[in-house]
Amino acid sequence: MKKTTTPEKATPKQWVGVAGSLLGAFMAILDISITNASLQDIQGGLNATLDEGSWISTAYLVAEIIVIPLTGWFSRVFGLRRYLIGSAAVFLAASMLCGTAGSLPAMILFRIVQGFSGGALIPLSVNVVLAYLPPAQRALGLALFSLSATFAPCIGPTVGGWLTVNYSWPLVFYINLIPGIFLMALVAYGLEKSPLNLDLLKHGDYPGIFLMATALGSLTVVLEEGARDDWFGSNLITGLAVLFAAAAALFLAVEAHNPSPFINIRLLLRRNFLLINLSALAFGVGIYGSVFILPLFLAQIERFDASQIGQVMMWSGLPQLLVIPFLPVLVKRFDNRLLAGAGFLLFGVSALMNSGLTGEWGYDQFLWSQVVRALGQPFIITCMSNLAYAGLEPQEVGSASGLFNMMRNLGGSIGIGSLGALLDNRYHLHFTRIAEDTSRFSLSAQALLTQRQGLMALRSTGESLNQALATVFATVNRQAFVMAYGDCFLAIGMVFFLSVALIAMVRKAAGAAAPAGGH
Repeated sequence: MKKTTTPEKATPKQWVGVAGSLLGAFMAILDISITNASLQDIQGGLNATLDEGSWISTAYLVAEIIVIPLTGWFSRVFGLRRYLIGSAAVFLAASMLCGTAGSLPAMILFRIVQGFSGGALIPLSVNVVLAYLPPAQRALGLALFSLSATFAPCIGPTVGGWLTVNYSWPLVFYINLIPGIFLMALVAYGLEKSPLNLDLLKHGDYPGIFLMATALGSLTVVLEEGARDDWFGSNLITGLAVLFAAAAALFLAVEAHNPSPFINIRLLLRRNFLLINLSALAFGVGIYGSVFILPLFLAQIERFDASQIGQVMMWSGLPQLLVIPFLPVLVKRFDNRLLAGAGFLLFGVSALMNSGLTGEWGYDQFLWSQVVRALGQPFIITCMSNLAYAGLEPQEVGSASGLFNMMRNLGGSIGIGSLGALLDNRYHLHFTRIAEDTSRFSLSAQALLTQRQGLMALRSTGESLNQALATVFATVNRQAFVMAYGDCFLAIGMVFFLSVALIAMVRKAAGAAAPAGGH
């Protein structure tokens, strides 16, 4: 019998298709954070309050995290190439509609559609890499995917801020048009057609899909909106938390006895895959938490505009371009566990560098911590991807990609929600302690009041005293927030150091994942 051999290199046409899929993942991940620096302008344009405007981001995240685990099943139903092009087309249409939205409800609706279509582009890019690239070139493909997963959220605020300041906020959404059309052309040319399997719709795991969507959607809203709505002091948050617990329990019970689940959650029973997914969760906490907390500090404490925030944030992205070319060689030569651990360590160190920040920190002070973070990020996602998919059966790659990317995005929601709560709690703690140390009866407080009153001597005594007290309050308030932000960076650092321990428990992988069935 003639022996079949696996090609050592992908054809140029296959690389064109892979490039298109990776561009899709980059666009989808970019849209998670691109509105962060422009949110105030978007809220103003839609006449929305701060709390109402938060749903612009939450709507996208809820839809995205629901669809990510479904992509493996949808790609089997519609075919990898057809589903990818269709998702990209819907994503572009929703992006255009977001830019023309004239009201908050319309924007939220369009962001849901954008998230549901864009979320599919993320795991599909991994599926394409594993399906179309031979084992010898998958490290390069996953390294390029890491550029999407780590570079895009870092430059999102930079791109969004620059467009908003120099043009207008609708450009934040219109920017997707040209690369979106380009990616559809690349995918249409480079990927092979595959038949429709609509019969799978007749036997779909609809109870599991419904329960998973309910659980993930409820949890994401709780995490994203909890801090703004006083957590369990809100009937909405309390109700959604109960709904999440009930839906999650039912989902696990239903899927445990389902012979044909839409996603194989039993993969999480495998030691390495579970540890890597927990690390992905922690990575999501750190990267999206950092993208949330740093712009917030720069806007609230330093009064930076969107463009200035972007100039600071870009240094967590640009240095990655220097690392990416060397990743394929490094991941082949060194143990991926060591490289991933080094990446987590560098990110943790960068967070600790920011934990001692002061009220005078700006571009120069954040520069080197951002560079250290950028040098570590590509190692994390590339090496974790290699470890996550190593040794998997071909039919399990779709489920593995959905779970892995879902855990990273879920970590992002956990990071944003928990850091928002931590910021609030630590602010109140520091404010109370500083206020106690600067009471009106302390010598330092009296000296400060006398100084402030002297600066306002032209006013009446009562007016100058009240003005001085207000100035002291503002000083205490600002310092309490600065210390709280430092605590948040410290917490991010601790999460990454914990991830080093998780990676250390991963066993050496037996082999790389086989190609996914998608041709």
